[in-house]
Amino acid sequence: MGRMEKSLLLLFAFIASFYCQSVPVIDMNVVEVREDVPVGEFAFQIIANDADNDPLTYDITGPNAIYFDVNKVTGEVKIKRQLDREANDLVSINVVVNDGVYADETKLVYVTVKDANDNAPVFLDLPYNREVAEDSPVGSTLFTAKAIDADSGTASIVSYNIDEVVPNDGASLFSVSTKDGHVVLQDSLSYTDKSPFYQIRISASDGGGDLGDEYVFQSSTAIAFITIKDMPDLDPQFLNLPNIATIDENSNVGMSVFTVRARDPDTGVNDAILYSIENTNAPDLFQINENDGQITVKTVFDREELLDIGAVVELQIKARETKVNVHGVIASTVQDLQIAIGDVNDNGPDFYECKDGTCSMKTSFNGDVDENSSTGVAVTGLNIRVKDPDQGANSSFNLHVEGPDKEAFSVIPSSGVGDAVVQLTIKNPTAVDFEEKTVMSVEIVATDASAGFSSTATITININDVNDNFPEFEKEFFDIDVYEHCKDGTAVATITAIDKDALDDGKITYKLVPDSILTLFDVYEKNGSVYVKNGSLLDWEGINSYSPTLQARDSDGKIGSTVLVINIKDINDQKPEINREVYNEFVQEDQNLELQIQARDGDEPGTPNSQIQYRIEDNPLRSNFTIDLESGLLKNNGPLDREAIDPEMNGVIELKVIALDMGTPSLSSSATVSINVGDVNDNSPGYLDPDYTFKVKENETGILVGSVHAHDADQTDFNNRIVFNIVDGSFGSFILFSEPFSEGYRGNITVDPSIVLDYDKGYKTYTLKVEASDLGQKKAVTTVEVVVEDVNDTPPDFPTDMMLNVNENTSLPDALSTITGTDVDTNFSLQYELISSECQCSATRGPCPEEWFKVEKNGEVKANPDYVIDYEKCDQVFLTAIVVDIYTEKGRNSSEGVVSIIIEDINDNAPEFITLQEFYVVLLERVEKGSSVAKVYATDRDKGVNRKTDFKVLKVEYVSGDQTVPQDLFFTADSEVQEDSTGMFITDIRSQKSLASIQEGKYLVEVQACNPNAEVKLCSTSVIELLTVDRSFRVSLRFRSSVSEVNDNLPQIRGVLAGATKATVHIFNVFSESENQRADEITVLEAYFVFSNGTALGYDEVNKILNSEEVYSEYGVMLSQFGFTGISTTGGDQKEVKIEVFIMIGLVAALGIVLVVTTTSLVCIRRNYKRKLKASKAMNSASAVVIENQKGGPVVPGTNKYTKEGANPVLNMNIDTATDLGFDEDDSSTDRESLNSLDYNIDMTEKDTMPMKAIEEEDEEYENESLYIEPLGAALAQRERKRDSESPSLTFENPSVSTTDL
Repeated sequence: MGRMEKSLLLLFAFIASFYCQSVPVIDMNVVEVREDVPVGEFAFQIIANDADNDPLTYDITGPNAIYFDVNKVTGEVKIKRQLDREANDLVSINVVVNDGVYADETKLVYVTVKDANDNAPVFLDLPYNREVAEDSPVGSTLFTAKAIDADSGTASIVSYNIDEVVPNDGASLFSVSTKDGHVVLQDSLSYTDKSPFYQIRISASDGGGDLGDEYVFQSSTAIAFITIKDMPDLDPQFLNLPNIATIDENSNVGMSVFTVRARDPDTGVNDAILYSIENTNAPDLFQINENDGQITVKTVFDREELLDIGAVVELQIKARETKVNVHGVIASTVQDLQIAIGDVNDNGPDFYECKDGTCSMKTSFNGDVDENSSTGVAVTGLNIRVKDPDQGANSSFNLHVEGPDKEAFSVIPSSGVGDAVVQLTIKNPTAVDFEEKTVMSVEIVATDASAGFSSTATITININDVNDNFPEFEKEFFDIDVYEHCKDGTAVATITAIDKDALDDGKITYKLVPDSILTLFDVYEKNGSVYVKNGSLLDWEGINSYSPTLQARDSDGKIGSTVLVINIKDINDQKPEINREVYNEFVQEDQNLELQIQARDGDEPGTPNSQIQYRIEDNPLRSNFTIDLESGLLKNNGPLDREAIDPEMNGVIELKVIALDMGTPSLSSSATVSINVGDVNDNSPGYLDPDYTFKVKENETGILVGSVHAHDADQTDFNNRIVFNIVDGSFGSFILFSEPFSEGYRGNITVDPSIVLDYDKGYKTYTLKVEASDLGQKKAVTTVEVVVEDVNDTPPDFPTDMMLNVNENTSLPDALSTITGTDVDTNFSLQYELISSECQCSATRGPCPEEWFKVEKNGEVKANPDYVIDYEKCDQVFLTAIVVDIYTEKGRNSSEGVVSIIIEDINDNAPEFITLQEFYVVLLERVEKGSSVAKVYATDRDKGVNRKTDFKVLKVEYVSGDQTVPQDLFFTADSEVQEDSTGMFITDIRSQKSLASIQEGKYLVEVQACNPNAEVKLCSTSVIELLTVDRSFRVSLRFRSSVSEVNDNLPQIRGVLAGATKATVHIFNVFSESENQRADEITVLEAYFVFSNGTALGYDEVNKILNSEEVYSEYGVMLSQFGFTGISTTGGDQKEVKIEVFIMIGLVAALGIVLVVTTTSLVCIRRNYKRKLKASKAMNSASAVVIENQKGGPVVPGTNKYTKEGANPVLNMNIDTATDLGFDEDDSSTDRESLNSLDYNIDMTEKDTMPMKAIEEEDEEYENESLYIEPLGAALAQRERKRDSESPSLTFENPSVSTTDL
């Protein structure tokens, strides 16, 4: 009956639930997805619900389903194909949901595609190229840029900006309207002063929007090319002026001198240029062709007539255009040309009389001379000079005497160059006789040495009447040589005269005449020694010979004379002069170069001093050229290759040609040969000039400095455009504008308007590197030298890196050195002052302990006598001083600097001994000849050789008790001294013999340390104590091991013994005690046990230490491992170590460990058996008693709940007496088995009944022992289970007991 009711109820519930099922509901209409969601990422979730909580499946259908991928189970939708809002911003899909009961539920859902900023603006109406006149007004619109963005919202709002303008200096010329893209001119244009073209990069940016996980801004760019149209607004420019030309005097009319070239910088107009001479310092000498600018000779001219202008004609050339410019006038410009007039031999020598620095031409002269004057006596009263106004060899002339009395006189010198002082001397004294003639007359004839020119001067000589004897010289002429430019006071010769009068003996005085010679030479009045008075005026190149008369005057005033022909000998003081400083040559590649280099030397012709040879200074391209050693003809060595030249050289090879003479020392000069190698079919830009030099005054801003010019061989206008840039050397001081001209492009260099050049701040010359590049980025570089002219406003400069070396202990009052400041200004007066000083002491820089040095106002650095300089205190001194220009008128007048003074060490410190040990311990038995017994250490505070130290033993004494006995020097110091990293010198003290092994005492060794290599040898001494240890302290240790085994283990044995005794163990000997080598061989190890204080352990002490329990417990086992059996004295008395004691101690320790382990095991076994005994009693009680009126019931697994009334919560079971509890098991695995009721699969649906007996727990034997009851009920309660469906199910809980398994 009960079972049928249950079945009907189940059937009714199933039918009711079937008829109540609901269909799923899709709860969504519109979803939003951003277009930049990546493929494979989450898009949206299908939202649907079912009232019956049936599991749902999901899908999407329709044409747009291709964009999405649906998880059928979860309804999560991911992107399958990338969305694009710009293509479709609203996507419709069919969402399908199924609950597995009804048919698919479908709903139309719209997916709104939200915008992401994934589009950049796009420019319209490209390209934006325009041609703009250079005079276009500021503010005019050049063009309008237009761009659109396909995105929406702020991402579709486009704004414009100019990102870059090429060239960079055009950035300020243009602007763009942010909103509508109008490009507007902001500043004036210039085809010449600024760039002829511009490249503008315009960017269009949107207002920004989300893209991915970031907020981004999209942009795009467009390039606009602006070409500037030239207008005629510039003056002509010369291409080769200012310049210098050369032409010889007397050149024919019409001969070409120079061709002037100018151009119209307005390349778009390119007007014709006309030339004219506007002004000159020598009118009517030259004329210029109006059309081609060729300058020719107009009138034959004489160079000597132009000496008042330095033989240099200056022409002011004007270049003008033919048409009016934008201002309605004819543009023109003016520049200078200098024409140097060369000399030809068109003048002969003439006679002059010079007074007070003024010379006038004269053909007659009057003089006088005493009768009977000696040969060589000059006629006095004559002031004759011969001059030839030509130059060099053209001015050479010869002199000789003509006339009625020509046999009585001669002329000195006989030849000259350019200008010579002439003297008339007596040739035949007998012909000069007052009684015969009172007046004599001769003619001095001067003839040109290389032409037919000559002139004559008439000399009237008045003969003076004299009387008595005259002093007489040994010779009438003395030929003397002296070198030009010799030192003042140089002795020329000592020439004395003899007077026959006895009264004149020793009273003759000497004098040189004429007086004009005294500026050069003089004679000592008493001894006749002729010497040079002013050697700087002796110049062979000016006058190579002097002929003064040496007069000897007696006491009566009578004069004897001789002629001194003083020949000025040439020294090599004139260097060769190359006729041009720079040779500029142009040659096409693959062509040959021939260039004649010419030089002249002003020294004596035909001598090595004037012999010139040519050579080329070493240079990376020097091997491409040769020069003839004698002629100076420069040629290329093989074909020239333009492409092989460094591009930065701009096709220009610069060689330095040296012209040197053969004199001693050899002098030389050089010229730069600039070879411009022309390019063949080359498309790179090239400079037209090899180098540039411009001048500009400091403090001038914004002015034009100069222009560089370059040309590109390409033919199209686009490719041959050249842009100039200053790439180096400008230091921000110059700006450069590019412009085209007839031969290419020109770069105008101007001073930056915001920069003020300062001559005195170091940049007197700027060497600019100017780069020319075309649009293909092919480049060429040239050097521009900009010379800044001085304005006096710079403070003086203190010399840098000034360093002195001064010996310590210096106290001399003399200056150690002089500070020499410099001042770039031309007028200055410098004074010096010491500001502060610092010293480097012990490698630390800081204030000086004493002021060792002082600085005088004149810059002299002196030692301060109040203090002593000590290297050992400080080794460097840094003096901070200032140099003051007292003439400074503007700005700062001083600068500061440091003088570094290095103190040099001298040997003023003796070596110092370092005591590292108070004494040394010597084992006498170990000391043999050459053994080291001690080390000595010393340092020296000096440096270098002054600190090198060697050692020597001076004295040896032996001390025993109260007795001190002197010894021979059998202890010596090693000659080889070692120096460690700290600078300490170390050597060994060695014994030169073996020592007696029975001595008890100590040696005192006196050691000397000296500086052997120092100039001043310093020494110090020290005494070393050597404590001796005799053989009575030797201890023998016995090992039951072979000698080889002991030797193998010797390091370990020494370590164990040292650890046990705390002494240093010295092994003396190892030998075998047994005669036969057997397994039980006894080996004896003899050793000393020595402490650092010199004491040692004997047999008794070692034996006592090794037999102590604390030592044996730590080291005894280790010694036993090596076979150690005992120790004995060196005499052989042996005493065994008490090994049995150690064995007993080990046995006692082992027995204690066994007792502890046994006790612990028994305690654990007792507790285990006690638990099992309790379980056995419980089983016996349960099987013996059956309570009939107790209802059976099942056990609730894992709890203390039972279905019987009165059931014992611990032992709720019926126990079979045959149950094996496993008491006979040796291990405790049974105890560790889990008896948790959850281990069994109990059918709880069945009603179980079993008769149970409540078992009372026995009292514990020990109250203090913790309760530990095994829960056996779950394992055994099912053994006598009885089913009784009518019995009531009863349960109770015992809250104090838990059946949780162990």
